[in-house]
Amino acid sequence: MKIAVAGTGYVGLVAGVCFAEKGYDVTCVDVDEKKVEMMRQGISPIYEDGLEELMQKNNERGTLHYTTDYKAAYKDADAIFIGVGTPEMPDGSADLSYIATVSRQIAETIEKDCLVVVKSTVPVGTNDKVEQFIKDFLVHDVKVEVASNPEFLAQGTAVHDTLHAARIIIGTESAQAEALLKKIYEPFKLPIVSVKRRSAEMIKYACNDFLALKISYMNDIANLCELVGADITDVAQGMCYDERIGSRFLNAGIGFGGSCFPKDTKALKFLAKEHGYQLRTVEACVAVNTDQKTRLFEKAKDRMISFKGLKVAVLGLTFKAGTDDLREAPSIDNIKCLLASGADIYAYDPKGTDRAKQIFPEGKLDKGSITYVSSCEEALSGANICFVFTEWKEMKELTPAVFKEKMHTPLVYDGRNLYAPEEMKQTGVEYYSIGR
Repeated sequence: MKIAVAGTGYVGLVAGVCFAEKGYDVTCVDVDEKKVEMMRQGISPIYEDGLEELMQKNNERGTLHYTTDYKAAYKDADAIFIGVGTPEMPDGSADLSYIATVSRQIAETIEKDCLVVVKSTVPVGTNDKVEQFIKDFLVHDVKVEVASNPEFLAQGTAVHDTLHAARIIIGTESAQAEALLKKIYEPFKLPIVSVKRRSAEMIKYACNDFLALKISYMNDIANLCELVGADITDVAQGMCYDERIGSRFLNAGIGFGGSCFPKDTKALKFLAKEHGYQLRTVEACVAVNTDQKTRLFEKAKDRMISFKGLKVAVLGLTFKAGTDDLREAPSIDNIKCLLASGADIYAYDPKGTDRAKQIFPEGKLDKGSITYVSSCEEALSGANICFVFTEWKEMKELTPAVFKEKMHTPLVYDGRNLYAPEEMKQTGVEYYSIGR
């Protein structure tokens, strides 16, 4: 069976590589020739644990191909998976222009009956429109059906999440489409939940927004804990034993970022508004997260007279550990605030520096400056204040003594609750975290 995958971002590339790993003949399509050539050499354009190794393995096996020639890739494919981006528009809605472009390319290219599978996160009802759009522009007399197959991977564990998913969600409108999609996923040996297309589209948003709600709820409770003298880590420990709640997504911090939660909460909020309904829980989630991102900066601003001319250590730039992705990362909001306040930032991240430089070029910026360094210790050396924004292993392994010895003023604002407050205090480090 021949499978084509449109788009080689987190969704498309990981799906394509994992399909190849299961023995399918897979062609990944992208518009960027340089990116395609890099992937042909076995180099992944994104950092994701285990991805590059599987790319190289299946490149050598000959089951994985990359091209910019969508016509050759689509014309005789048995199934085409769409994994292009649906970025956020200024009003919070999803930009479906990339979906439309690929849909038209498919319509004008395919020469045999084909199943088109949308893996991209799209508003409810989009798959109906995609199917009609493709039929409107069909060139050859072929049968086309569109199915929904939303992804549930987490950045940093995307390969594992795809190969060992808790379930596969498929949304179809015919027995034939359902049977083919089930056959494609048969080698994965995973539970399959088969529903109608619109339900599949909604499942994706409902899951992501529920997890985002869980994070914002814990951050809200953490902020209250600070006011009443409770410890959010103790509270989370007590909550996690309740099987109705579970243990995941209970860590308080500086809010969620990345390519999914911020975009999907706003998109569902917009979708509800379009239908004359107010999703008050999701609206509250978005508002809490926006405020939470710069909560530590606001605390530090109250503590300091001014940031002007101060050396500020920033540990962690990506929105989470295990990825090089900075989309919606809390570090971005805080760095903007620090630069506008005249701080001289020394930033370290084990994987995100190159992407950070695209947002904040090294040197003088605004009223401050930013310098990228090669270790936590280098960032901390002589620093007046330190912010921890990402829970990388390198940050977790720092001891209170390192902050005390390296910093000019051992003043630490920890957005990930990585260190024990009592140990920091006993070592002589002035320490602030979330909800403790």
